Amino acid sequence: MPTIDGSGMCAKMRKPSTLVICCGAVAREILAIIDENGWDHMRVECLPAKLHNDPDALPEGVRAKIRDGRQRFDNVLVLYADCGTGGRMEKMLAEEGVEGIDGAHCYEVFAGSQVFRDIMAEETGCFFVTDFLARHFETLVYKGLGLDRFPRLRDAYFGNYKKLVYLAQREDADLMARAQAAADRVGLAFEVRYTGYGGFQEFLASR
Repeated sequence: MPTIDGSGMCAKMRKPSTLVICCGAVAREILAIIDENGWDHMRVECLPAKLHNDPDALPEGVRAKIRDGRQRFDNVLVLYADCGTGGRMEKMLAEEGVEGIDGAHCYEVFAGSQVFRDIMAEETGCFFVTDFLARHFETLVYKGLGLDRFPRLRDAYFGNYKKLVYLAQREDADLMARAQAAADRVGLAFEVRYTGYGGFQEFLASR
């Protein structure tokens, strides 16, 4: 049954006060964090994952979301790391006065900076896959790179990689099989690291 807060408003009917902006590649996980913790004051809106293909457009796409969100919410949080923008994401967030999440990319955020550094110290030739990429590897990576039509390009894309590291957000037999199949598909060794929601959980919990 809905509870009544001190203002006499039904807590379940209150309008969310905080907008959480994130990438479509992590939206499922961010929604799960918020739902599992009952943070009904937060609303999630995401930008398409394909924006990562255009590092110049990504910060400005997030900026537009921030400015639109300010018209509708009391607070705005951004769950983008640098994401290949060469510092432009951080600069844009500073200009807008909005806090973003630390890290170079979602792989580091999920794993944690120290764990990520340790993985890279052990083997620099790692191709990282999250739950999202395990789920969509065939479409976004294998077919996206044209390897279904031109398998000879495998070495051009993956010749310098040694292993596929699956950063798993949950224990899921289907996703595990998909990640293993992805490693086999491109001829890489396979390793699993269970991360949970990592830094995304910590960031939201502290706000």
